Amino acid sequence: MADQTHVLFVEDDDVIREATQLALERDGFAVTAMPDGLSGLEAFRANRPDIALLDVMVPGLDGVSLCRRIRDESTVPVIMLSARADSIDVVLGLEAGADDYVTKPFDGAVLVARIRAVLRRFGHAGRADRAEEAGDGAAGSLLAFGDLEVDTEGMEVRRAGQPVALTPTEMRLLLEFSSAPGTVLSRDKLLERVWDYGWGGDTRVVDVHVQRLRQKIGQDRIETVRGFGYKLKA
Repeated sequence: MADQTHVLFVEDDDVIREATQLALERDGFAVTAMPDGLSGLEAFRANRPDIALLDVMVPGLDGVSLCRRIRDESTVPVIMLSARADSIDVVLGLEAGADDYVTKPFDGAVLVARIRAVLRRFGHAGRADRAEEAGDGAAGSLLAFGDLEVDTEGMEVRRAGQPVALTPTEMRLLLEFSSAPGTVLSRDKLLERVWDYGWGGDTRVVDVHVQRLRQKIGQDRIETVRGFGYKLKA
């Protein structure tokens, strides 16, 4: 297990849990599967997995509440599983700190691709790639936007001199904005660059993460350009 990516999977449906666990294990993942939120939280604390897959509707401690508990303790990537694409649970899960979501029923290959995409942007290599892609000497530099400072080498953010705690997804989103201040970035472009969705995806993921980022770096720092996207105020 030490050489494998460890997945915590919390799902109360026995058939889905067992089938998904087998599919992930065939793709080389080590999987700890739990049937409810409380046992999932215990497994998370005991095993410290590399990524968590949480079904929204699990007994004991629902997936959204479990996500909040995990986020209080860790920046480990979290993918929510929801039975309905239009459910409010999707937004609640993202607001709770989830990095992405997958709608059930899902294809095993799609789930694996989403897991690998999330893991890529959480890796150390991904950090170096983003700093380099920022270009024009941004790698290894300190960028300042008013009272906001972004250290693209140390992956640290300060606001008015105080450290700001960002999840890796929030950090990658901020790096995209800070690499092109004043430039409008569309939701589709952000999905492609931050979430690795070359095929497109649900723009609610972007909107909720921008909202979470605003709460941390200042509500007026990222401007909405209606009909086009968002831009960081230079």
